[in-house]
Amino acid sequence: MPLWDDTLTERDKQVFAKSGFGKRAGFGQRPAVLVIDMNYNFVGDRPEPILKSIERFRNSCGEEGWDGVYRIRELLEDARKKRLPTFYTTAQERGNPISFGRWHGKNSRGMEDMSEEWTKGNEIVAEIAPQAGDIIVRKQKPSAFFGTPLTSMLNEVHADSVLVTGCTTSGCV
Repeated sequence: MPLWDDTLTERDKQVFAKSGFGKRAGFGQRPAVLVIDMNYNFVGDRPEPILKSIERFRNSCGEEGWDGVYRIRELLEDARKKRLPTFYTTAQERGNPISFGRWHGKNSRGMEDMSEEWTKGNEIVAEIAPQAGDIIVRKQKPSAFFGTPLTSMLNEVHADSVLVTGCTTSGCV
């Protein structure tokens, strides 16, 4: 049973089955793991309700983010046993508001991104911190690929499939 089955409604499961989705694709011969933005800015510095967490980390997912941290820790333990190459993404420090583009214009708390606290918030959560041999890709934009060497790095390790996990994976891959 896939990990997410208990979060799907019966109707969702019927839709996927009738549409033909759900076939296992496999992992290829040389999978890699890509952990997207599992930093304190996105999960907060402790498990707590989201409305409390966003007082300090405005992009925090709160307790739900920490549920993800614990699941990702399990995934990483298995990946390391199999010696899979592991990549992490997080934001690059930026000293100039222009480098954020229109992001600040869309958010009343956007200037917090220039603070020292925000910069520390880009650190990968300690519970799933990179280990020796893991690669951290620092990015200036949401995408893990745009303007980064990630594609070249995946090619270098001959990755033929990528296990993607983390925060905001719908917008940061």
